[in-house]
Amino acid sequence: MLKCSVVIPYRQRLRNVGIAFAALAEQTMDRTEFEVVVGAIENCPEYAELARSYADRLNLVTVMRDGEWNPSRARNLALRHATGEVVVLLDADMAAPADFLDGLHRRHFAHGQRVCVVGQMAGYDEIMEKDLDDVSVPPWEHHREVLAGLRTDGATPLDRRWTDRYAEATVRFPWAFARTAVMALPRSLLVEHDLYFDEGFRGWGAEDQEWAFRIHLTGTPILMCRDVFALHVPHSRDAGAEERSAQANRRYYIAKWPRLDLEMAYAYGWFDTAERYDDLRREVAEAAGPGRTLGIVEGTADGRSLLVVGASLDVADHTPTPQVTALFDTGTRPRALPLVGVGLPQDDGAVDTARILPAVLRLAPSHSERIRQEAGRVAGTVVESTPADRTG
Repeated sequence: MLKCSVVIPYRQRLRNVGIAFAALAEQTMDRTEFEVVVGAIENCPEYAELARSYADRLNLVTVMRDGEWNPSRARNLALRHATGEVVVLLDADMAAPADFLDGLHRRHFAHGQRVCVVGQMAGYDEIMEKDLDDVSVPPWEHHREVLAGLRTDGATPLDRRWTDRYAEATVRFPWAFARTAVMALPRSLLVEHDLYFDEGFRGWGAEDQEWAFRIHLTGTPILMCRDVFALHVPHSRDAGAEERSAQANRRYYIAKWPRLDLEMAYAYGWFDTAERYDDLRREVAEAAGPGRTLGIVEGTADGRSLLVVGASLDVADHTPTPQVTALFDTGTRPRALPLVGVGLPQDDGAVDTARILPAVLRLAPSHSERIRQEAGRVAGTVVESTPADRTG
């Protein structure tokens, strides 16, 4: 069996993927011990020509299909054709140092370790929130020199996720800081737990965190490994469009996994979530009472869409109280989710009315105000029940 399968999702990054291939062609691991599997969402003659130019230097497999760009689908195309002992995920804009595969396998997987390794993305922090138009990509020789100068044994990390500021959050929520730009795990884990990417995520953002979350749920340790890194090769990007895509994907993520930590991260970011999670969880338990939790319930009332926020739900099966159910049309089955409301999965203006119940007022003012903002985002009209109302 091959030691490693390097999985790369690809679309319209010809200059970048050329640098990635050049870096992989110079690996100290023997070329007979690893493969490069590319999932390409386009049928591009220029890419095919580039791939042919590496036929004598790389064991390169490309799976192509047309369609809308979907990074999850591209990775799945490649993953389903990977045969190596370890699956190594790299983005098409990542250049790996010459000892990358050899060191990764020797230090983290040679003895059958069942772990998930997350590596540093050198150079990515500097551009991640910027618009980049026509980006010049220097030749591979330039990037080879840059890689030769990068070290992981100094005090300064190559990626801000390894700074002290991130330490508490990465320990508590390791999956939230996983990035498939540089990531690896045994293929046996992927097959055993069906760990393919969710293609319901569209465009940029959150699909890698959700994948890592499912890896975490298997009990697999997620290791933030300072000694594993690759160099980001810039390309054109529209930061605003990426953020809009990311917001939509975060809402999809919350709807799929309705959890307090995930909705808090959507609302406040992971730093604040790490600091405030225990307090809000305690507030929710006190506001809901024994055996209950707070949630949202969505359905129809008088034929119009209604979202109830701050509803009392059974902690085990999330069934709302009869008082909450009575707010909806008879004979309908409203959908309940155990979400407090600081982060809602609905799109902007998706419902006609949001009704905020009194339990929300028992939370800290910063949270109740955030809930009001989210309700206003998703609903045309927001109604707040008074404490005198017995709905809950």
